[in-house]
Amino acid sequence: MDKEMFDKGLAVRRDVLGAEYVDGALRAADDFAMPMQELVTQYCWGEIWTRPALDRKTRSIINLAMLTALNRPHEIKLHLRGAINNGLTKEEIREVLLQTAIYCGVPAAIDSFRIAREVFEEMGV
Repeated sequence: MDKEMFDKGLAVRRDVLGAEYVDGALRAADDFAMPMQELVTQYCWGEIWTRPALDRKTRSIINLAMLTALNRPHEIKLHLRGAINNGLTKEEIREVLLQTAIYCGVPAAIDSFRIAREVFEEMGV
């Protein structure tokens, strides 16, 4: 593991997803799951999310669209929170999800809209 890149990734991951969630995921990881936590933190958050060509808001837009296409409700909920933390408005999130309805399918987008309403309520958005 590249400690420097892990630490950079950990900082971004905490900023986007919230320290409580990230620290909880790391605490809960046992010997079996810890290598996945390290991979995600170092590679996804350290190597990719820290690249300068796209800002965090744009990366959140991309993630919401991809996760809707893949129908990954747990990750959608998590990244909706991240999108809000990265500055996306409720209206921008709505537009992303409307766009996914056309290219990913209406059922997938309906699920993401339902999840988004839950997150908005939980976060007071």
